[in-house]
Amino acid sequence: MATDEKRMTSSFSDAGLSATIDRIVQEIRALYLSDGLPWIVGYSGGKDSTAVLQLVWMAVAGIPSSERVKPLHVISTDTLVENPVVAAWVTRSLDTMRRRAADLSLPIHPHRLTPSVANTFWVNLIGRGYPAPRHKFRWCTERLKIKPSNRFITEVVAESGEAILVLGTRKAESNARARVMERLETQRVREKLSPNASLENCLVYSPIEDWSNDDVWMFLMQVPNAWGYDNKDLLTMYQGASADGECPLVVDSTTPSCGDSRFGCWVCTLVEEDKSMKAMIQNDEEKEWMLPLLSLRNKLDRIDDRDVRDFRRMSGLVQIYLRKVGEGAEAERREDYIPGPYTQQARADWLRILLRAQQAIRLNPQTPEDIREMELITAEELREIRRIWVLDKHEIEDLLPSLYREVTGAPYPDRTILESNPWGTEEFAILKQVCGEDDPLQYEMLRELLYVEQGYRTAARRSGLYENLEHAIKRSFYKDADDALQYAADRMRHARGEATEDADVRPLAGTDASGSAQP
Repeated sequence: MATDEKRMTSSFSDAGLSATIDRIVQEIRALYLSDGLPWIVGYSGGKDSTAVLQLVWMAVAGIPSSERVKPLHVISTDTLVENPVVAAWVTRSLDTMRRRAADLSLPIHPHRLTPSVANTFWVNLIGRGYPAPRHKFRWCTERLKIKPSNRFITEVVAESGEAILVLGTRKAESNARARVMERLETQRVREKLSPNASLENCLVYSPIEDWSNDDVWMFLMQVPNAWGYDNKDLLTMYQGASADGECPLVVDSTTPSCGDSRFGCWVCTLVEEDKSMKAMIQNDEEKEWMLPLLSLRNKLDRIDDRDVRDFRRMSGLVQIYLRKVGEGAEAERREDYIPGPYTQQARADWLRILLRAQQAIRLNPQTPEDIREMELITAEELREIRRIWVLDKHEIEDLLPSLYREVTGAPYPDRTILESNPWGTEEFAILKQVCGEDDPLQYEMLRELLYVEQGYRTAARRSGLYENLEHAIKRSFYKDADDALQYAADRMRHARGEATEDADVRPLAGTDASGSAQP
């Protein structure tokens, strides 16, 4: 952390803890009563968001019931791949505050937000084949965290015209965070309310913006939790891991994501290792049930994964770039293809490993009761992955049901028959055998041709049939990845008027020399 919080002056130094808290509670209360705008409090279950929500709760609870009429939404985004210990903690906390708010007739409404099924981690990685996230292709944060929270906030703003977003952001988190907050302070049109950098008509209120890390913990340890949860359990959870920070509510790309925080997604490959999960397992033998998750996460974290990725992009293009080979004076640039999505085999393997991890956790007697039935991948995600494999990628063998049975020993629960499957498992096995193990591209081509013909079998007019057949052939008519690279490189040289290794260069639909971050 760029800012050394230990050397910061405490916000409680001048007036003391009690008087400072009273002042902030009065400030929150006055701001709440100043207009009719709904409030949205970001809650991750971490220390900062817990402190902010506790202050807001104390302020609102002290307002006469006749005056506390405007809604106060508490939103928590569950990416569906959160650290399971933290996810269970947050879920219980939301349930507790929901009951407590109802008992006290407080206008506090907790919401657990999740990404749409099309945007979940496993649908993108196993379904579409997106490679594990990297800093140059960080596809996860927006889909898993920003979109769910922004969708909710946008809906509230659309209904009320404006909204106030209450966050636990602090200047002491980092120098970068301090600069952003100070810049937005200069754009304030109302005292204590900063504009949101990415959401229109949404003002941001940060009541603990000047607190240090120690201030947060002092408040949480000395002031009882307002909705009946035990803050000492929160401290214990933090002590079980090693790094500082937490997973904040992410509403824009400038907010630190879980990859830079203590508690984040257990699949995160944006960090060298999952220090929090590793520490939890090392510090507590009862958490060894998490080992399958740590093992899967480490398998995902491969720097060189070209052997499990297609040489074509999602669109079927073969894109090339000049890759540096060697070091120093001997370094040179060689043409190479940009890897595309995970191959069919790799995606099937990831699903198999994931389902096995889920089975291992459920069968482990050490797994806590409230986590034992946890779904690492939901039934809805499995349905969407199956749909993508068969209808989008035209993998008409329909592997998912048999793979599910292989791992779990139970039949796949969704018995929907996808229309694009003309053959059974045995017929596809014969086709693969005829094509030969050494020529998977021929098998892919024939399978794609079958899919195209199947789609036109009942059509009164067959407009576009020949174009689709031609596209299927051009996508897979290479001998192998090296052959595709050679053709793409020759086409690029041919376009530049340079000599090629093959004078008879066949024009390839879709070859491209440009780079791209997407698979």
